Amino acid sequence: MNSKSSPKSLSGLLPFLQPYRLRIGLAIVFLVLAAAATLAFPLALRSLIDGGLTQASSGERMLAMRQHFGALFGVAVALGVFSAARFYMVSWLGERVSADLRNAVYAHVLQQSPEFFETTQTGEVLSRLSNDTTLVQTVVGSSLSMGLRNLVMGLGALGILVWTNPLVMAQVVLVLLLIVVPAVGFGRRVRKLSRASQDRAADSSAVAAEVLNAIPVVQSYTAEQRETDRFKQATEAAFDVATRRSRARSGLVAFIIIATSAALLWGLYQGTQAVMMGRISAGHLGQTVIYVIILAGAFAVLGEVYGDLLRAAGATERLMELLASQSSISSPSNPTPVHMPQAGSAIEFKNITFHYPSRPKQAALTDFSLVVAAGQTVALVGPSGAGKSTVFQLLLRFYDAQRGRILLDGVPTGDLTLADLRQHIGIVPQDAVIFSSSALDNIRYGRPDASDEEVKAAAKAAFADAFITALPEGYNTFLGERGVRLSGGQRQRIAIARAILKNPPLLLLDEATSALDAESERMVQAALESAMQGRTTLVIAHRLATVQKADQIVVIDQGQLVEQGTHAELMKLGGIYAGLAALQFNA
Repeated sequence: MNSKSSPKSLSGLLPFLQPYRLRIGLAIVFLVLAAAATLAFPLALRSLIDGGLTQASSGERMLAMRQHFGALFGVAVALGVFSAARFYMVSWLGERVSADLRNAVYAHVLQQSPEFFETTQTGEVLSRLSNDTTLVQTVVGSSLSMGLRNLVMGLGALGILVWTNPLVMAQVVLVLLLIVVPAVGFGRRVRKLSRASQDRAADSSAVAAEVLNAIPVVQSYTAEQRETDRFKQATEAAFDVATRRSRARSGLVAFIIIATSAALLWGLYQGTQAVMMGRISAGHLGQTVIYVIILAGAFAVLGEVYGDLLRAAGATERLMELLASQSSISSPSNPTPVHMPQAGSAIEFKNITFHYPSRPKQAALTDFSLVVAAGQTVALVGPSGAGKSTVFQLLLRFYDAQRGRILLDGVPTGDLTLADLRQHIGIVPQDAVIFSSSALDNIRYGRPDASDEEVKAAAKAAFADAFITALPEGYNTFLGERGVRLSGGQRQRIAIARAILKNPPLLLLDEATSALDAESERMVQAALESAMQGRTTLVIAHRLATVQKADQIVVIDQGQLVEQGTHAELMKLGGIYAGLAALQFNA
């Protein structure tokens, strides 16, 4: 937590406000006009009291009163029109800036490498996208405008009071200046607690997001009460900090209102004495009373607005922290152009040594070298945690190796744009990802411009067409969040169809048939073998029966390539692979 945050942190919003300079200018014009109309009201009232009520004859008095009341109504109309225009302009700005900020943060987060998500919880990001942008919207679309309007009105009222009552108001201004010093101290306290409150609220959102994404596991372990208690603890922590923030902010508002009211009442008392002694008129006193009320009200609103600004400053800081985060993985400034090969891509790993950022002392791969010719099918086998999935992550450039390099068709992957590199690769993960949309849209995710016929052809190739057409609305059936309406095998076949539709020269299969029953596995294995024709394929497999026909089988153990060859060659070698095969095939 940055305890030094202040309303200056709101300067981070300037890039989002600059495109709307014209609207901001119009809003300021309407704001000033509305404030001027408010300040004109006491002048019209003084004119009514001193001019309309002191005429000699009743006829003249009635005519004068009509004129003065007409002037007062004109001021009211101007105030209403200008206030409405100001409200619309600033509300539009608040909504627009909030939407732009939310879009910018979301787009920026999507560009971050997996390293970012090793240290940042998804729930915290969602909290910043929702809660923090809502606070910013409140400030830009309401509080800031109210603050500026009341500042103009307060300064205008103060200026008129000093001009019309110089001696008395000089004393009042001196007292008001003395109020500022303790108010700043209160503000620092509120500022720290505002940031802490937002952090604790993000903690509770992170807990909720994590648990809601794992409901079956939570319920299978009957951990509902435990998770409820954990969420309650996070919520209570957020509540405690929010209570302390509200208490401090309430003290700040109370201090400002009481102190300013005391100072202004002193000035009003002096004005009353002046009327009694005949130094000023009754209209002058009425004018002074209204300006005192305007000034007191302006100070009270400014105290509230200052609290909102402090909260929004903390929210802006958190959003700017996200926008300032730089991904460790990015496209080169002068990328090498690349063409999509028709017969698969050649891959070469040269002396790769890699440590995950979260485990800097433990190598995931050590001096790993591998050559895969275009069109080959290579299986990666080995015990869990050996480094097989790391090979895929480095190939996709989710991470960069600390030593060595990877070549795709002879070009270092670091010299390609991320889009060009990843466009070459299709992946079927072990845990198939299904989006909250239709079956058609889920498969089309592999190639957004594909026609319905191409999508259905890919589904048929993945043996998914039969169960999709049996769904209530066929390909237009909504599959539910994370595909909860499908079985594990069905989700896997959707993911395989998605990769087939993309039709990349390089295919990565991470235990792609692990969730299928025996019959489905035979069908999908046949589909995959057909899809693998004419492209390079890397397969991670724990069930060795699925990779016996691979051109190469690579055995990885503790981050090192320890064996390499065909199934027959490795069985003759009698090493790790032969031992794993004996365990599985004998079983």
